[in-house]
Amino acid sequence: MELVILGAGPSGLAAAWRAALRGVRVTVLERSERVGGLSAGLEVAGISVDHGSHRLHPATPPHLLADLRGLLGDDLQVRPRNGRLRVGDRFVGFPLRPGELARRLPYRMLAGIARDAVLPRGGDDSFAGLLRASLGPTLYRCLYEPYAVKLWGLPGEEIDGDQARRRVTADSPWKIARRVLRGSPNGQGKIFYYPRRGFGQIVEAMADAAVAAGADLRLGTACESLVPGPSGVAVHTSAGRLDAGHVFSTIPMPALAGLVRPGPASEVVAAARQLEFRAMVLVYAVHEGGRWSPYDAHYLPGPETPVTRISEPANYRVSAADPADRTVLCFEIPCQVGDPVWTAHSYDDLIKDCLSATGLPPLRLAGVEVRRLPHVYPVYRTGYADHLAGLDAWAGRVPHVTTFGRLGLFAHDNTHHAMAMAYAAVDALTGRGPGEGWDAAAWMAARARFAEHVVED
Repeated sequence: MELVILGAGPSGLAAAWRAALRGVRVTVLERSERVGGLSAGLEVAGISVDHGSHRLHPATPPHLLADLRGLLGDDLQVRPRNGRLRVGDRFVGFPLRPGELARRLPYRMLAGIARDAVLPRGGDDSFAGLLRASLGPTLYRCLYEPYAVKLWGLPGEEIDGDQARRRVTADSPWKIARRVLRGSPNGQGKIFYYPRRGFGQIVEAMADAAVAAGADLRLGTACESLVPGPSGVAVHTSAGRLDAGHVFSTIPMPALAGLVRPGPASEVVAAARQLEFRAMVLVYAVHEGGRWSPYDAHYLPGPETPVTRISEPANYRVSAADPADRTVLCFEIPCQVGDPVWTAHSYDDLIKDCLSATGLPPLRLAGVEVRRLPHVYPVYRTGYADHLAGLDAWAGRVPHVTTFGRLGLFAHDNTHHAMAMAYAAVDALTGRGPGEGWDAAAWMAARARFAEHVVED
């Protein structure tokens, strides 16, 4: 069987690698000139940086971690988390440490948290309602209420509760805060895995492994249409036609709806248009004179700046390749395509204002580079599930086409979740399903498992 994969991000590359190792003929189509998507690396001022802050989570299943260690060897480092979270007008360490919150937080906030811990709470099935009920009104008001507007562009009351269920985990800063204040901290979230040459080293290694196993990786090649037939799919590309027995799509599901011929019903198209992605501007600031701070990341949930996080990639790793006389900071600024943040000509004042407003050290600024990303976070606006359900049902009925991955399923995702989905898709493809070599029951069971996962920061 010829397998065509749309997209060379982590999920597409993991599927290509695993399928090629099993003897499947694989062609990967990627419209960009490089692999990785949002997980790709880039270089600024001679320093390897990421598209925002990326880490390989310690919850990565052992078999996936073993595969990555096989590719990266000692370059896959175990690193301690050493971040800071701004709460109110001050910073606390993240992961949060026992007793630190009690010493650092304002008395009124501590009193509110203590009061919330004993008062009964209820709420509706919105992001705001669920978090007020689970974390308490005080922590929600101080942390997630402004954070929701910054990250997703909506007040918490207009965001579906799925956003909280999928994004806010048991070891997120906010839930740790509640447990620490109650005197029962745990040790989760203290380490992560990170490659010596930046997070993009993971996708580059997977791409090399897939090609070495026989996959045909075609960069700079866009899929223009998909025409399913009785025994496969005609894949029309910017470079010609391919005949696939099966197609794996990791591109945005609304984009897939625009490629399939004949297309979905008008009501499905209308639903697809209602699904939203939050964009992001990444501002890379070159700082002269060595490291800017000892921390890997600063989290800024408050309304005093549109920046949500500042990461310093060189602090994520130990690498002799990182210069001693300069560093790079990445400022993450969520926005909408076309809004004033997206279209700004300069971000120098914005990042300087951010540092001033949050009490962080100034920069010895030697240069700025900017990347604009149009599809970063799926937005679970209230009612999104109804729009997604019709589109997902349609995608599930397209013959010989399977969609998965962060964009493919309109889901938040960690790298290990993307790899797990890819492995499950290949297992279903090479299983003994009825008729055409596709085990639909196995894939549906895998989809059900994926629906239960949460994304951990």
